[in-house]
Amino acid sequence: MSDAVRRLSLELAADPASLVFLELAEELRRRAQLPAAWKVARAGVGRYPELAEAHDLCARILADQGDRAAARDTWQRVLELAPQHVGAHKGLAFLCFREGDLPGAMPHLEAASTVAPDDEGVATALARLRVALEGIDALARGRAAAAVTAPAPAPAEAVSLVSRNGEAPESEELGPSIVVLDAHGMRLAGDLQTPSGASAGDAVAAHLAGVTREAARAARLLDLGAWQHVSAESQDGNLLVLAPTAETALVIVRPPDVPVGRLALLADQAARRARGWLAELA
Repeated sequence: MSDAVRRLSLELAADPASLVFLELAEELRRRAQLPAAWKVARAGVGRYPELAEAHDLCARILADQGDRAAARDTWQRVLELAPQHVGAHKGLAFLCFREGDLPGAMPHLEAASTVAPDDEGVATALARLRVALEGIDALARGRAAAAVTAPAPAPAEAVSLVSRNGEAPESEELGPSIVVLDAHGMRLAGDLQTPSGASAGDAVAAHLAGVTREAARAARLLDLGAWQHVSAESQDGNLLVLAPTAETALVIVRPPDVPVGRLALLADQAARRARGWLAELA
């Protein structure tokens, strides 16, 4: 038991009615001791059923445990108690992101931004969301909301990887219609286009946030061993996702006449180049 947990536990034992349970449960949550955190938080809610912060803490623990439905219900309870609670709005927006409901996240982030205009995390998430929704609108206008297709590959099947700030080394060539994104769904480099030529990279990156974690989780639950890649085939094109690093994902799209096996080889080559580029940025 850490010194902080021991000290807070002693304080709570000395005064069970103390609000120190909030700090203790949060410390346990940060240390990934979720069952213990849940026990402390629920006891606190029992003593203070109208305390929004106690319910918010329970919701965050539920979200960490993967129980999104219960977390959503609990954050809704927080908003009943405190309609302008920033943490509840951020939490509900997070759940919407995880479930691919980007429009559903917008009112929560806007509400959080109104209450906490100086919150950089909220401002960043709101900016990303607006870019992603603009990309989705572009996809809809191009009648490609469900399928992003690529232009015919160049003979060498390679173009320079260009980062969002244009600082990617010219020597790092990934290939056309490739996007590298981080664990939060932020596009780091590359781009995808709709048939009409509109950029869809940000929208795709936002939709695929956390895809590598979900793939690893599914493989573990099904006892399939380590996952290699996730692929999808459609009449408009084939898509493959893999993880260059633990915190990034790479998406490659090619026309339907490029088989998934070939796509996997191209993705592996691109991933090697992406790892080198990412290592230079670290």
